[in-house]
Amino acid sequence: MKNISLFIVLIFFQACAQEPNHGDFTYLAKLPSSLSEISGIVSIDGSTIWAIEDNGNKDDIFKVDQNGKIIKTFDVKGVENDDWEDLAKDDDGNLYIGNFGNNFNERENLSIYKLPNPENEKGDKIDAEKISFHYPEQTKFPPKKSELLYDCEAFFYKDGFLYLITKNRAKPYTGKAFIYKVPAEKGSHTAELIGIFTTCKDQNFCSVTAADISPNGKRIVLLGSGLIWSFTNFSSDDFTKGTVKAIDVRHRTQQESICFLDNNTLLIADEASKNGGRNLYSYNLD
Repeated sequence: MKNISLFIVLIFFQACAQEPNHGDFTYLAKLPSSLSEISGIVSIDGSTIWAIEDNGNKDDIFKVDQNGKIIKTFDVKGVENDDWEDLAKDDDGNLYIGNFGNNFNERENLSIYKLPNPENEKGDKIDAEKISFHYPEQTKFPPKKSELLYDCEAFFYKDGFLYLITKNRAKPYTGKAFIYKVPAEKGSHTAELIGIFTTCKDQNFCSVTAADISPNGKRIVLLGSGLIWSFTNFSSDDFTKGTVKAIDVRHRTQQESICFLDNNTLLIADEASKNGGRNLYSYNLD
């Protein structure tokens, strides 16, 4: 009996000593508590990331290394964090903050802020230009529950335009995501609907929370809570008409941010939640 008890104790301590299960992700670092609600990341130099938080947090962007250390902070001048949900970059390293979180589909002040390349800026404040837009298909604020299709947490830049992927909040849930196109320039614009993509039918995992495009422009990824959709071989604005691969990364947390480091390597960040999170991970697509 003593031998059996000792065996059970040894198994218990061995289990406690094991690393947490992060599925197919490679764990890189615990993010600081000041980034508990991280909502968007992008890499300019292929090594570090710039990050933002969502609604109710500071109007700041943060430069973070792969050890989770904040190495630079800029206050974005003259803007408010109504609900910052993703970051994108253009070919010159200018950043775009997606101020378009719209949980209840009632906002009529959707916008994107364009910032100069922060790698070239000094001091602790950075300028911003405002890109305003609206979805022409939405005529009621909010619409009825079956048409709660105008939240957004994901976008990327390509060839002078910003491509927005909406987050489905319809009841009943359909998994339908709209693909919109907005000029990446100051002014007020009508978003152009260019495609519709159905992810899957489980609301816990299938809503799109972030997006990015590879440095060579040949692959686009969308993120869900434990799922990645990879698009290749596209030849039109509607990239969903290309080859799509759904990847289950076998890790279920509130994953809110994704970006490419190079053409094959992704970084992913999740928010703090009751299931853990507030971590930075890497994932190799090949």
